[in-house]
Amino acid sequence: MKNNTYMVRNYRILAEKFMDENNDERALEFYNKAYKLREGRRDIELLLDMAVFYDELYKEELAMEKFREVLRIQPKDARAYYGMAIIHDNNKDYDKAIELYQKAIELDETYVSAHFFLANAYDETGDKEQAIKHYERVIELDRENFWAYVNLGVIYEEMNQNEKALQLTEQALRLEPQHYKPMFNMGVVLKKLGRIEEAKEFYYKSIEEEPYYPYSYLNLGVIFIESSEYREAIKIFSKGIENNPEMASLYYNRACCYAKLDKAETALRDVIKALELYPDLLEFMKNDKELDAIRGLEKYKKSFE
Repeated sequence: MKNNTYMVRNYRILAEKFMDENNDERALEFYNKAYKLREGRRDIELLLDMAVFYDELYKEELAMEKFREVLRIQPKDARAYYGMAIIHDNNKDYDKAIELYQKAIELDETYVSAHFFLANAYDETGDKEQAIKHYERVIELDRENFWAYVNLGVIYEEMNQNEKALQLTEQALRLEPQHYKPMFNMGVVLKKLGRIEEAKEFYYKSIEEEPYYPYSYLNLGVIFIESSEYREAIKIFSKGIENNPEMASLYYNRACCYAKLDKAETALRDVIKALELYPDLLEFMKNDKELDAIRGLEKYKKSFE
């Protein structure tokens, strides 16, 4: 019987070429050509490639079927369990994802990506202890895993273990000194530690590196509000709005600053815009004393009472 292994290989190469060119239709054509061959239907690497390709096309059922085909051929292939876990993870079916990540790790205890996303799934379900355990395992296996340090630092900050969070975030910055996210996280932790000026510096750096991340502006502006520097806060919020015009909380906090400066009409315009973007703010606004200055305005009464 003719052996078509070389044809399977060539079709895979062509499929990958068309994928690189973003020609999904032609890529799928050559994957299917390879799969139709007897050798293709037994080629685990081909099946895994097809599963990942289908997942990227949001054809999850077809992807899952290819992963199952792999497991029928090789029941101990950790990659197939991991791939299935990723699909459940993306659908926020964390319990099933956790089960499958664990199965992948049982088969390959050094599977860094499985530990990483298992940690994230545990974090999403509120199991911080298990999340920490698996992020720490990622770091043991890969000392330069930037996102493991970032994410683990965030967990420790959420648990108010701020010195530990600081150490991990500093390590992330040593790996990627110009990345905005650990810069932002440094701002969060340093503020909690009372190191306000340093926190400001990191928020400014975060904004410089990534001007479209709204929370850097929000947190920095709030620092100025807390020190009653309302005009400086307005500058920060205004720049944030310029780059993130759909962020309701930036308008709302700027409104509070304008209200403190007795600019009621200007504050009201920001309140209205914030509510257009996020109507659920209404109940909170009704009881927020920061907005007392605008409550006497007729426009306010018509809009909110």
